[in-house]
Amino acid sequence: MSAAPSILLVRFSSLGDVLLATPLIRALRARHPGATIAALTRRAFAPLLSGNPRLDEVLALGPGDSLARVARQIRRRRFTHLLDLHGNLRSRILRLLVPGHWRGFDARRGARRELIRHKRDVYPDRLPVAERYFEAARELDVRPDGKPAEFFPEARALEAVDQWLDGADPGRGVVALVPGAAHPTKRWPLAHWERLAAALGREGWLVTVLGGSEDEVAAGVVARAAGERGRNAAGRFDLQGAGALLARARVAVAGDTGLMHLATAVGTPVVALFGPTVEQFGFFPYRARAVVLERALSCRPCSSRGSRACPLGHHRCLADIAPDQVLPRVLELGL
Repeated sequence: MSAAPSILLVRFSSLGDVLLATPLIRALRARHPGATIAALTRRAFAPLLSGNPRLDEVLALGPGDSLARVARQIRRRRFTHLLDLHGNLRSRILRLLVPGHWRGFDARRGARRELIRHKRDVYPDRLPVAERYFEAARELDVRPDGKPAEFFPEARALEAVDQWLDGADPGRGVVALVPGAAHPTKRWPLAHWERLAAALGREGWLVTVLGGSEDEVAAGVVARAAGERGRNAAGRFDLQGAGALLARARVAVAGDTGLMHLATAVGTPVVALFGPTVEQFGFFPYRARAVVLERALSCRPCSSRGSRACPLGHHRCLADIAPDQVLPRVLELGL
């Protein structure tokens, strides 16, 4: 009998992309229970995988670390299968520094450019990114199992969130709102978030608003719109804590962001608001209980990751999604 494989998955960033690698990790562990499975990511995203019981090790690339140092670590471990789930310059350099059995996947970049620039859909399929990753593991005989991404909050993160929520009347339950996004065109208008938060507060929900420290001001505005039912969690928790808070929510509302994927990874239903990006890119909520709201506009998609401003100046892709269209979907999923 051949020896069990020793597998390294490489995905440096970002939040959603790293989480979308977990269905592949799960499938590898199920198919090869005796395998050694490790993942390499940036240190900032290592908490997304640190509690994953299907991994033997999480290697982290810190801000001051060199690829050469990480390459030495990898070479010492003598992995039999090296899976490049990133396909960027950094991962290509790593492949040169660590000779071995590397395999990658087709990111469909050409089709993406054609759709953005010329609005011609030449995608060969609508395969989600989580399943495109399986192309890198084609020699390991694994298939998607039809289940979503997964995240495992640590006990200390759950305890911290429970302490923060302690004393608050949950009413109909906790709803998580995520108004922030890395790029402005992925953000639903702040006034829409305020109207939604106010309506949810009146409906008796405990409205928690998540985000990073850069989102604290906007999150505070949204939380205050819910009155005494609003709580601002932006900048308060690390990634483990954010996952724990999303796990405590009955439903979440978010744009095309990493926290949207984090919500699906803890099993929380999601109302996802998509503007400049589209399903073909592969980042719709994966195998989760979710509703996607979007507008069929001829100008979509206008970018792959969002941008500083709408190229046409109107931002209708998100501005035209009204709060009174979002509220009933939240109530349906939160039942």
